[in-house]
Amino acid sequence: MTTAASEPSTEPVPGRVWTIRLTGHADRTATVTCTTAACRMPPRSKDVAGLRAFAAQHAAAHARVATVHTNAWCHCGSTQCAAHPDRPVHCAGGVALVLQHDPLVGRVWTLEEVCEACAPLIPNARVLARAARPARAGRRDGQAPPAQVPMPARPGVPGGFSSPAAQPADSPARQPRRPRRTSRPTQRRGQGQGR
Repeated sequence: MTTAASEPSTEPVPGRVWTIRLTGHADRTATVTCTTAACRMPPRSKDVAGLRAFAAQHAAAHARVATVHTNAWCHCGSTQCAAHPDRPVHCAGGVALVLQHDPLVGRVWTLEEVCEACAPLIPNARVLARAARPARAGRRDGQAPPAQVPMPARPGVPGGFSSPAAQPADSPARQPRRPRRTSRPTQRRGQGQGR
């Protein structure tokens, strides 16, 4: 008779990665693919905007159901940090689930488990979740562990346009600055510099 372990394994496992790709074809149609074979994708279509929306929703669905493994290796580190070659770093810290998507290209959505050192260095990436810290065994004072602090929300970066009306509701309204009036310095002619 075999029994299943009741505690999760602490053995390191490879960091998972999901890639959702929108691929265009010569006949002006497109397809959406996912690296998870069990995922059902829509058929080839000329509705590229609809397929792009489906791909974004599909990436969000993977992010919702994925539980970040606390014992995962950094996926970025396993690729020799190819996502940020100009800024080398040693993998360290907890595990985070990041979504990498370049809105200017708009064709690839990548979800991956990476370390906290690599996460901020990956371009066009957003941290969606962090692995829960394992509870410390044998706390001396018998108190519960401190409450988890939620990750602060990063404001979105406008794509080439910003307006004062697009400020968050909780920020105070700023009055536009008026230019200062300054007196112009008079030009003096030095001696011997006449016309």
